[in-house]
Amino acid sequence: MHLAGERWTAFFDSFAHEAFRLETLSAYSMVGEEQEYADFLATGRLALPEDDPWLTKLARYRRSGRRVGRVHVVTPPLSDYLRYEFAAYRYNVAAGEDVRILDTTSLQDVPSLPSDFWMLDDSKVVEMRYDEHGAQIARILLESPDLAWYRWSKETAIALSVPLSEYLSD
Repeated sequence: MHLAGERWTAFFDSFAHEAFRLETLSAYSMVGEEQEYADFLATGRLALPEDDPWLTKLARYRRSGRRVGRVHVVTPPLSDYLRYEFAAYRYNVAAGEDVRILDTTSLQDVPSLPSDFWMLDDSKVVEMRYDEHGAQIARILLESPDLAWYRWSKETAIALSVPLSEYLSD
């Protein structure tokens, strides 16, 4: 089932305990962040407003006892987009998200992980699809996902990653 717009928002907001995200791309092309990204490239700084919708949601989830976390799989050198995204992640962490980085250069064997997905409450998997430029083209709620494999992928990514603050301090 395709999830877009209000359907996606309602679906995502319905998680009871935990939402987990695996990210694997070195660049995404997100509608609405073009100017913010251009400003970051020009200045090297990012200042997100206190009323940023995602940050507001993260804080609301945290206050209600729900957890949001993600692991971003990276292979240095970091792209300009990843530097921008890491600057944004600092705000996510402050709002309550557990952001972790899995740097593949430190691994002898890189595990085979799925492409980008969200997993809600360890029971629902939404495959995130992107075009060759990193523009999102679909969110697909998988009808009968192999939950054991997605849970293993989540647990493996978390175990092999480090918190954003630790990654940035190296």
